[in-house]
Amino acid sequence: MDINTVLKGVECGCGKNHSCNIDYVYVEKGAISRLSDICKDYKSILTVADENTFNAAGSKVIDTLGEKISRKVIFSGETVLIPDEKAIERVTSQLEGIDLIIGIGSGVIQDLCKYVSFFNKIPYMVVATAPSMDGYASDGAAMILKGMKETVPAGLPRAIVADAEVLKDAPMEMIKAGYGDIIGKFSALNDWKLSNAVNGEYLCEYIYNTTFEMIEKTLKTANGLLKRDEESVKTLMEALVIVGIMMSFAGSSRPASGSEHHLSHFFEITGIVNNEEYFPHGIDVAYSTVVTAKIRQEVLKRNFPEMQFSHNKEKYEAEMENIYKSVAKECFSLQEKAGLYQTDRVSVYKQKEDEVRSILSEMPTSDEIVEMLERAELDINEFYNFYGKKKINDAVRYAKDLKNRYTVLWLNYDMFGGEEFGY
Repeated sequence: MDINTVLKGVECGCGKNHSCNIDYVYVEKGAISRLSDICKDYKSILTVADENTFNAAGSKVIDTLGEKISRKVIFSGETVLIPDEKAIERVTSQLEGIDLIIGIGSGVIQDLCKYVSFFNKIPYMVVATAPSMDGYASDGAAMILKGMKETVPAGLPRAIVADAEVLKDAPMEMIKAGYGDIIGKFSALNDWKLSNAVNGEYLCEYIYNTTFEMIEKTLKTANGLLKRDEESVKTLMEALVIVGIMMSFAGSSRPASGSEHHLSHFFEITGIVNNEEYFPHGIDVAYSTVVTAKIRQEVLKRNFPEMQFSHNKEKYEAEMENIYKSVAKECFSLQEKAGLYQTDRVSVYKQKEDEVRSILSEMPTSDEIVEMLERAELDINEFYNFYGKKKINDAVRYAKDLKNRYTVLWLNYDMFGGEEFGY
């Protein structure tokens, strides 16, 4: 599938005309050399990177653009960069006289540049250094604001430049993270279809099917990725970019982010709050997809209840304060606005039981997901041993409160209170 053809958009049977306002996407060997032409009309450029991503591609960018680069912001590479208010301020403070921002990096760097670009009305481009996540072409910036993981509506890059020679040399953990992020779409797409059935949420078959096609293409790359095969890495990067375009088409991250991402956000947020380590985003998403597959399997084994689980707000919020600490109040506020606790969905589940069961059964089993991950040497036991049973079960019960999006985590809570099923 040609990315630039996809970018042109499509008049879709869903009733929406999809488009994605990105001028250039280059995923190829030597792509960085394209910057000299892409940036010919810009005079004063700010580059943003961390020490690791700058070492990966910074010198190539500087050699290509020369004196057009007026300033550089380079974050430490020794610790995980958090895209929070402090990082925003550091980039924003360097914007005077700048007419283009170029982010050199992957997830956090491009989210940070996307956010600063949008709110300061300065265009940005991204030079990708790893095929590690699907947000390059999405119009949302995954930020941590007031301690909460939040996808903020933001603009799109003018260009995505992904040099295959740089990508194949990315840390193997980041390559595996990109593979894992794509595997997570099995769960995200299933959640989307479930919400369409239960809540009447908009669903586009073109976006759904295109995203699914990217999963199928990525599954074939696992062996090549482990060998750092350039063509396999290129295929993975193209899949990640196209999934990002599908998010822009949908107007939300729904095609690519569901219960598996909520669990991942739980591990990240609680890790930050408690100063504990957590896996890279895509790795967490991959392993969390096994957990969400187990949830679906367990729900399918049970009879659907006649009544919704009785939610004890006072007790539940006390438990959340113990887990989320400083972030708990933001969760309460988010859910108060969303009203998901105030909606009786069990009657809908009973009315549409056959359809709900059919949708849940479309998801690959947990054993099948484990096998897909093993192809890329991702071992689920690493996840179980790292977080432990209690933390994983806490994620299943409380991760839904980090977002205002309906997923199988809500179905599990509505019916059974998010009880432990032995994850």
